[in-house]
Amino acid sequence: MSAYGYAELRSQRRVTGALGVIWSRRTTFVAGVVCTALCAFAITPVALTVLSSFKSQGEEATSPPAYLPRGLDLESYQRLWNFQLGLPTYIFNSLGTAFLAITLALAVTIPAGYALARFPVPRKEAWFVFLLLGLIIPYQALLTPIFLMFAQLNLTNTLLGLAIIHTHIQLPFSLYVMRNSFEAVPRELDEAAVVDGANSWQVLTRVFLPSVRPAIITVALFSFITSWNEFLGALVMMNRGSSFTLPLVLWSNRATTTIGGTDWGVLQAGVTISIVPCVLFYLLLQRYYVSGLTSGAIK
Repeated sequence: MSAYGYAELRSQRRVTGALGVIWSRRTTFVAGVVCTALCAFAITPVALTVLSSFKSQGEEATSPPAYLPRGLDLESYQRLWNFQLGLPTYIFNSLGTAFLAITLALAVTIPAGYALARFPVPRKEAWFVFLLLGLIIPYQALLTPIFLMFAQLNLTNTLLGLAIIHTHIQLPFSLYVMRNSFEAVPRELDEAAVVDGANSWQVLTRVFLPSVRPAIITVALFSFITSWNEFLGALVMMNRGSSFTLPLVLWSNRATTTIGGTDWGVLQAGVTISIVPCVLFYLLLQRYYVSGLTSGAIK
């Protein structure tokens, strides 16, 4: 190749590289704009709800409504705190139910996932698929027979009975995550533990549980959010005010208000308070979240 041809080739490569950099930057900019717009679209209703909870009663009734409050008025939170038996009672019921649901979900799915992943269970793949069929059966269709059964067992109006329903909702997904996570652990680890004289329980507690910690935290996170926000099961199972959870109290506030319609200030304040635990729980455990969901997806 002549010196002229070599110089022209280098010039073409520089132009191609410059165009590639420009295209890459433009693509990154467009992707950033799109993601920012989607985030704004998702966050705007939440932000307006939080801001509306600080409006005074006079501002709530204005027409047309104002999106931003003139100041920070805590009267709605005070009315919510004193509503019926008091807000702490209902938060305690929601938290108690959620932590019972987490405990039950982990107590069932950890040994089940371990057995389906590591033990030679006959037709275990068929059993695994059968257990996942709960994902396609709406739990709302089962509430009537569950209520009749729980009424005979004296589990209605109890946090344990409601936690069992919430565990049932979350169980297929939790089992799927736990089984795939156990499958992703290298077999050399448990084989080495068995050679050292460990039994199945010791292999589970000392080898597998530290390895599948992200999956355990993911199951706990989803169980908490499912239980904290669930409404229909609590509406069917709970008819005593002292057993109400936070979603039921928000519905009760709307259903029992007679003069002036719904107390929107109390409702918005309750929604704001109900968001806080889910956000905190997620922020505390977010570093385990993605790894727990993707564990077992790639081997």
